[in-house]
Amino acid sequence: MSKILITCAITGSIHVPSQSPYLPVTADQIATQAIDAARAGAAILHLHARDPATGRPSSDPAHWQGFLPRIAQGTDAVVNMTTGGSAVMTLDQRLAAPRAVAPEMCSLNMGTMNFALYPMAQRIRTYLHDWEQPFLEGSDDLVFKNTPRDIAHVLDEMGQKRGARFEFECYDLSHLTMLRHFVDRGLVRPPYFIQFVFGVLGGMAAEPDTLTHLVRTADRLFGADYLFSVLAAGRMQIPMATMSAAMGGHVRVGLEDNLHAAKGVLSRSNAEQVARIRSIVEGLGREVATPTDARAMLGLKGRAGMPA
Repeated sequence: MSKILITCAITGSIHVPSQSPYLPVTADQIATQAIDAARAGAAILHLHARDPATGRPSSDPAHWQGFLPRIAQGTDAVVNMTTGGSAVMTLDQRLAAPRAVAPEMCSLNMGTMNFALYPMAQRIRTYLHDWEQPFLEGSDDLVFKNTPRDIAHVLDEMGQKRGARFEFECYDLSHLTMLRHFVDRGLVRPPYFIQFVFGVLGGMAAEPDTLTHLVRTADRLFGADYLFSVLAAGRMQIPMATMSAAMGGHVRVGLEDNLHAAKGVLSRSNAEQVARIRSIVEGLGREVATPTDARAMLGLKGRAGMPA
């Protein structure tokens, strides 16, 4: 099997600070946890920004600049900037920081979907910030919008104009069909890095049979021109990542996707999750890819032009 890529999603836009004191929200916390995750074995750092005063997901380029230069100085890991941001942001807001930074890699959600977070609200007794409870409870009427026009716009702005490659986030079987559509239009080129996303209410449940079906479908649609990775939100994070590694795929962990190390036990850092999955995949006989390996495997442009 090829070397295995470990992606670590550091903070995301789903969880709220009241859920865990270990969720990084300030620039120092995000930078420190990202660098530590890279040292633990993450070749790719999937990044979002937050308002350091409230912990709220942010699209403000100034908040990004609070941690991006320090990450660049502290590790050579691949910086993967979200273009999904948060479902409550407009497309222009989501692209504001990636446009300015022109990273070597971006995430790209491959469709419009329900993005329901409201079950989390039932498990929080005390909220730290006024925005958190309405944000979670209001997600019973929340749609993440990424139409074909939006996707084409991101591919043009970040791919054609700025040279980024993509982590194609597929929350549903139909998202693979959408990716094939853009391949046929000539808007993306191989290798395609497909991230199968499980466990978000509105997308696919974390079920092994679904993963095997997705891989068979991707084999048919993309042949040898793709790599796949798996993330599972919540308690199925490690089981689904382990299955991916055993199938020859790649893995993503991090506090964006799962706040817990075990039932009732919070993960204390992103690096802790990276170290755990690294031990598992190496036990399966997989060699962990370095950032240099990742750039070669994914055809990345490198870090030239990134803030330092």
